[in-house]
Amino acid sequence: MTDVTPDNPGEPFHFEYDPAALRYGPNCVADLDSELTAHDGGRALVVTGSTVGETAAVMDPIETGLGDRLASVFAETTPAKRLGTAIDALGAFRESGADAIVSVGGGSSLDVAKVLAVLVASEREPEALGAELVETGTITVPDSGLPPIIAIPTTLAGADLTMVAGVSADPETCPVESAANGGISDPGLMPAAVCYDPELIATTPRSVLAGSAMNGLDKGVETLYARNATPVTDATAMRGLSLLQEGLLAFGDGRDDDWVYQTLARGLVLVQYGISRSEGTTLSLLHSFGHGLTRTYGVQQGAAHAIVAPHALDYLFDRVDGRRALLADAFGVADAEDPATAVVEAVADVAAALDLPTRIRDVDGPSRDEFPAVAEAVLSDSFMANAPPALDPTPEDIEAVLDAAW
Repeated sequence: MTDVTPDNPGEPFHFEYDPAALRYGPNCVADLDSELTAHDGGRALVVTGSTVGETAAVMDPIETGLGDRLASVFAETTPAKRLGTAIDALGAFRESGADAIVSVGGGSSLDVAKVLAVLVASEREPEALGAELVETGTITVPDSGLPPIIAIPTTLAGADLTMVAGVSADPETCPVESAANGGISDPGLMPAAVCYDPELIATTPRSVLAGSAMNGLDKGVETLYARNATPVTDATAMRGLSLLQEGLLAFGDGRDDDWVYQTLARGLVLVQYGISRSEGTTLSLLHSFGHGLTRTYGVQQGAAHAIVAPHALDYLFDRVDGRRALLADAFGVADAEDPATAVVEAVADVAAALDLPTRIRDVDGPSRDEFPAVAEAVLSDSFMANAPPALDPTPEDIEAVLDAAW
């Protein structure tokens, strides 16, 4: 598919999408039992992290919504998205008699739940799946037998309306011979339903929401300039970016009311809609930088995005159009004399409002001597394939962006 630009509005496109059922609204988790019924689930294992699992303001409405459909709660996920955690969850799933999964929390819990679904459906032992992950960087997803997943995000990272999941493994936590990082992807891993409950998002500590927000925002940014952009995703991403910008600036200014969380939840839905499809994802340059900075370093994903996004966008707009007019329209700066500069400033303004770091040197990231290795990781990231066709980054280009972000 050739580049889609405002000057070529009649460009052919293909959009095949089978999303989750979407529920939005305050206390929408009250209908979890009926959502399970709609997707042929009987009783569900709730998969979450220890902090969320101990937060009554989150768990009480979820457990009430499930009623006697609650099989058990597995509250042991970690940011590492470990295969070993999913194996432990498999034991809890089988012991509880569950036949469905409700994942609650941020990207780690939502991803572990998808890995758990693969383990449930697989006829192979965990040792074999671990060996495959180490050898290939992924795990084969069975053609059938995947239990339905209902996802309930409590952060703004945007890891819910997707058919992919990250997964890691190391000999200390699961039966593998060496450490590995990878991911799984399959249309069957798209959740059966996602519940966007702004009241639950509001329970998450403000620092955690701020740290996740740039990851979600950049999903909308990249969807507009991705080589597989479509008019459908243009529309949802533009509206989603507008809502997130408005909500995040107010959130960063200290506003803490229902309107803020409702605006953020609606924006989160829209920036994700249609970005994860069987033919690929719209994630691109910014997420490749994020992966390069986080996979072997301790920097948090949202912080990595906050640091690198303005500099990566500067580079993008210097080399290609990057659909800057659409982005400027989404961010409300269409009348700017220089739309590209205005877009970069708008993204930087959101990061500043959230009080996120702005320099690599200020986080637990790479040293400047390690930039060549980071550049290699960025360029080899699978999401780089979705960059605009005319963009042909070199290692030197990537290192220059990192230097600017230093």
